[in-house]
Amino acid sequence: MNFDIVFNYILKRTGVDYGSGPAGFARLLKRLGNPQEKFKIVHVAGTNGKGSVATMMACALECAGYKTGLFVSPHLINPVERIQINGMPISKKSFSQVVVEVFQKEEDALNFFEILTAAALVYFARKKVDYVVLETGLGGRKDPTNVCTAALSIITAVGIDHTQYLGSSLAQIAREKAGIIKAGVPVISGAMNPTVREIIAKMAKSKNAPLTFVGQGEPFWESSVDISSGRTLMRTDDGSVWPLHALGARQTLNACVVYQAAKTLGLPDCAVKKAFEIVELAGRFEMFCNGKNTVVLDGAHNPQAVELLMEFWRKTALSENAVLLCGFMKDKDYKKMLALLCPYFKTVIVTVPPSVRGAGEDEIRAALAKNAQIVFEPDWKKALALALTHKKTLCTGSFYLVGAVRARLESKAFKRV
Repeated sequence: MNFDIVFNYILKRTGVDYGSGPAGFARLLKRLGNPQEKFKIVHVAGTNGKGSVATMMACALECAGYKTGLFVSPHLINPVERIQINGMPISKKSFSQVVVEVFQKEEDALNFFEILTAAALVYFARKKVDYVVLETGLGGRKDPTNVCTAALSIITAVGIDHTQYLGSSLAQIAREKAGIIKAGVPVISGAMNPTVREIIAKMAKSKNAPLTFVGQGEPFWESSVDISSGRTLMRTDDGSVWPLHALGARQTLNACVVYQAAKTLGLPDCAVKKAFEIVELAGRFEMFCNGKNTVVLDGAHNPQAVELLMEFWRKTALSENAVLLCGFMKDKDYKKMLALLCPYFKTVIVTVPPSVRGAGEDEIRAALAKNAQIVFEPDWKKALALALTHKKTLCTGSFYLVGAVRARLESKAFKRV
């Protein structure tokens, strides 16, 4: 079946009319032969950093010699990016085939994420992978991925996001994320907030799950940042230097989490070090240049992520005389995000991400800060062209916008740093 037809069909599977729930999803997997039992799973939840951690973890497993599946969301350019084996996305043909197989076993009306999760698990089992790094969707406790029993659970930073689904308080959201903790399964967490840590600790204790909290310096400290090569140089207390092919305020902490997770699984240091050197974190402080323009892409899409982005951004030379290109989803706190972003830019170009969920002029006009020169251009392609009249651009606010801009830059002969 045609890939575009298949994907456009499952895109419509959103809203209250769709969703089998955890019990229904478990029954679906049983009808599919319980593919999730055919490999070991590293389960990753959190508000921010989970995509980076999941990608680093998968790369470390691959470098250690394991055939490794990776399931992440959202995609930046093509939906096949969500399902990968050893860094290679599933083919469009295989994607369509496994989705159709899922539909053939459907009894409840599955939602978009359930379909993709089931399809990924079937594909990974068929390809006989050793490990799968499985990123949750919105939460954890009720997430379709949570019907799987993991070999290791990872919880990254927890913040306020998806409040309509997970609760309005940090404590409520933390309880949802901590819901991935299973009886006796080791847990690694990079959560820093005391309230979040307390909730994770209580859940781990109730499940008799060994818990390790990780902070900066365990074992890496940020030594220096090389913007020109897109690398962070990390050092350990014994003076060893580990290059990380990633930039950002929390990427060193994310690397600490991955290192501790890798040690728990028995991976050798040489494999983890190689993974840090070669990992590709698309859409996470990712730089593209063409000799004339430099564009930084970062998918920060909630206030906590934007705050961290600005913490790192304002310390770099890139921030001088740069223009901001941003766009947001309707269900995000774009008022607070704009308030965090605008003070650092003289020119702000607001556009609409290429998604039906994109916030338009009517939604954001009241949220536009008064301390910046703001231009609203609903067509994101025109907005990008306007931004490129400046030498330096930061594009953020939505992975949908970042993905579209990334593809456009590649078509215009921009090169990734």
